[in-house]
Amino acid sequence: MKLGLGQHVRMEQRLVQSPQMIQAMQILQLSGMELEERIEAELMENPFLELEDGPGALADPGIAAADATDGSEDGQGNPDEPGRAPAEGTERELAERDGVRDELDGYEREYERDYDDIDRTPRGDPEAGDRKLEAMANAPARALPLAEAVLEELALAELDVRTATLVEFLAWSLDGRGYLEESLKDLAAAAPIEEVTAAELQNALAALRAASHPAIGARSLGECLLLQLDGSDPLDELARKLVAEHLEDLMHNRLPKMAKATGADIEAIKLAFERIRHLDPNPGSDYGEERAAPIVPEILVEEVDGEWEVRLGRERGPGLRLSPETETVLKSMERGGDDRNWARKRLESARWFIDAIEQRQSTILRIARAIFAHQRPFLEKGPRAQRPLRMQEIADETSVHISTVSRAVAGKHAQTPRGIFPLKAFFTSGTTDASGAEASQVSVQVKLAELVNTETPQNPFSDDQLAAELERRHGIRIARRTVTKYRKALGIPSSSQRRAF
Repeated sequence: MKLGLGQHVRMEQRLVQSPQMIQAMQILQLSGMELEERIEAELMENPFLELEDGPGALADPGIAAADATDGSEDGQGNPDEPGRAPAEGTERELAERDGVRDELDGYEREYERDYDDIDRTPRGDPEAGDRKLEAMANAPARALPLAEAVLEELALAELDVRTATLVEFLAWSLDGRGYLEESLKDLAAAAPIEEVTAAELQNALAALRAASHPAIGARSLGECLLLQLDGSDPLDELARKLVAEHLEDLMHNRLPKMAKATGADIEAIKLAFERIRHLDPNPGSDYGEERAAPIVPEILVEEVDGEWEVRLGRERGPGLRLSPETETVLKSMERGGDDRNWARKRLESARWFIDAIEQRQSTILRIARAIFAHQRPFLEKGPRAQRPLRMQEIADETSVHISTVSRAVAGKHAQTPRGIFPLKAFFTSGTTDASGAEASQVSVQVKLAELVNTETPQNPFSDDQLAAELERRHGIRIARRTVTKYRKALGIPSSSQRRAF
């Protein structure tokens, strides 16, 4: 084998993503609320960005002239020529320039003053501050974690220090359902105080249940249900027997089998079953660490004079622009100085950010219009008329890459006359019915749910029968396993679980 150094020429094509492209893709993928947070962060970091007083153009077309002085040899220019600074100024102008320098040096201090930790509202927009304070006042309180919420309910209970410590220990040992996964014996060994017995923990658990939920701290589903059957209802005795001895049969709706095993008639079994159905299988479900994030549609679809209009949602705040002081600041700085280089980088970053937001809005609107041009039957007739649609089709129509379509619809919602839907929901696969028309997955699921709603409760359709009925009534031929998949996606139980006795 011969070793050596050599030079070779090779031609190749590769895609190189610029920082601007990467930023544009990141901003395109943000949801509306995430974009607001990103804008707020940029306003804090970049002194050349500011909020407009109202919606309008995002860019300031006159700022480009500020950098024109960099092309001159000595910084001198014609005072009558746009974008040029005069060679000498009056004492007042020089004083103003010194003030601008001081202002630039103190941007960080000004922003700490103008954006406080709660409101973060620019001093130039007091109404925005009022809107944010009003929104905060009307916002729901933060949901407490399970342990904190339970302990808050116990605050007024008269417990000795040792019991209170054990109750707190048990509260923090609960899982998200409100169950205790470990036995009291194992928990006693791990308790934060010495010589704790299982009996002591049982008493602490009783205090915990008395203050919160009767089944909190259950070790299993069966125990959780039994703890709630306290004998206050005449059906509790039979219901307890069913839970203790026939829980699996209960879960699979095997009422005749339970009637035969217990000797009770079917009507009594049905009443006890109904009693059990109203119990709470997850005692910790009333407590949550997070609330669902509010949905703010970015796309509005409305019918105007018989035509469907697709537009961006109402502006949630003023737009962005370059600060009008940018030109003055740049002119006042010495060429080649560190402060000027820093300012030019910040200015370039501000322009990129504004352009990226404008491009985001334009791309989302273009893609949304293409989507609803395909889904007009959905707008007119509802989900049962939704058509199959692939992202590649929209990418081809809008002349963008399929990944751009995916980013544009991610986390975005559209408000339509049929309700609010994720944009992603309008991309579904489908099948062809007997007439040759295309039926989307959503429309097939709607028809499947309609079949289940019209079945005889005492003799529900099996998945094979549902597949046959879809073909007979709607001309849609799909496999039984596909019916099973759609049924589970819709949360529809199996035929044996749907059967009424």
